[in-house]
Amino acid sequence: GFDSTGDLTGGIAATGNYPGRARTPRELMEDIRLAYTLFPGRKKLNLHASYAVRTDKNKDRDSYSLEDFTPWLDFAREQGVGMDFNPTYFSHPMMDGDLSLSSPDDKKRRFWIEHGKRCREIARGFAEALGEKSVVNFWMPDGTKDTCVDTRAYRDRMTASLDEIFADRAGMELAPCALESKLFGMGVESFTVVSSEYSLGYAQSRKIMACLDAGHYHPTEAISAKITAVLAFIDRILLHVSRPVRWDSDHVVALDDETQRIMDEVVWNGCTDRVAIGLDFFDASINRLACWAIGMRNTRKALLSAFLAPAHALREAEAAGDFTRRLALLEERRTLPLGAVWNYYCLTRNVPADGQWLGKVIDYEKKVLARRG
Repeated sequence: GFDSTGDLTGGIAATGNYPGRARTPRELMEDIRLAYTLFPGRKKLNLHASYAVRTDKNKDRDSYSLEDFTPWLDFAREQGVGMDFNPTYFSHPMMDGDLSLSSPDDKKRRFWIEHGKRCREIARGFAEALGEKSVVNFWMPDGTKDTCVDTRAYRDRMTASLDEIFADRAGMELAPCALESKLFGMGVESFTVVSSEYSLGYAQSRKIMACLDAGHYHPTEAISAKITAVLAFIDRILLHVSRPVRWDSDHVVALDDETQRIMDEVVWNGCTDRVAIGLDFFDASINRLACWAIGMRNTRKALLSAFLAPAHALREAEAAGDFTRRLALLEERRTLPLGAVWNYYCLTRNVPADGQWLGKVIDYEKKVLARRG
């Protein structure tokens, strides 16, 4: 973000130092503007509160307002996209180590409660201005490095904080809120306050969305297996599509089995109107625009493949107990001509087909990114 010059905290990290990083909101908007030309379909800008363009440098996260995001709102209007939003509960002096909403320090906890309230107000402003819902995702890194004894106290404080943030239900339809869990992070390996069980229980009991992040579970777990299970009890969910490599590494999304399975679950089970799909990945070791384009194109390809697959025939085989035919159809689906349909789709949307988009990124790197150092 742009509201802090300190190190990244919260048990997360970005590795690599590829040249050309956006240093200002204007430069980042330039990059996003080009990225939007590299993949087809509707777009949405997902912004963290730390990307505020403050009207008053003395304002802090507990007092941000819509005017601190006016340049982003203008940019979204220009691009014809909606906006989602995220409170930024990390990389800030008011963090109590790795604690925010569960901190025993009342002053610091109050700061973060107010931040959550302001972010809900800002997201509602986005939705009203752009005519599209703005999903607000709450992720807090709160936890402890070593064994925690009084786990209940941390969770009681977290619950009280969240309850205060969500007490006013006004605007919840325009700016629905989601709660995201995590298994662990660097420096919070032993205990995470908002675990999967906590997140699901809170979301179900408070009637908000649950966020399932592909990298926030044990490596043997897959969020594709959780989608319909969670939707059996929670009305709507938010997905963070990512590619965890051994842990929550947030590698660039690949067109791999899990990405495809996630989209299959959403489409084949008729859940498209109950699932918001977000992307959560980064790689500072490669060209950042190429990183965005690869991940976004792969996610869209998986979604397209789910719609093109012979889902009706698969369901018929399964209902008839013909598991031989089901497996045959599933495997033959892998070699169906997705690439040809995808490239045609790109061309009809005036977007470069496979093999044609990278040249635009390389040209932009030479003309724009290289000058940034």
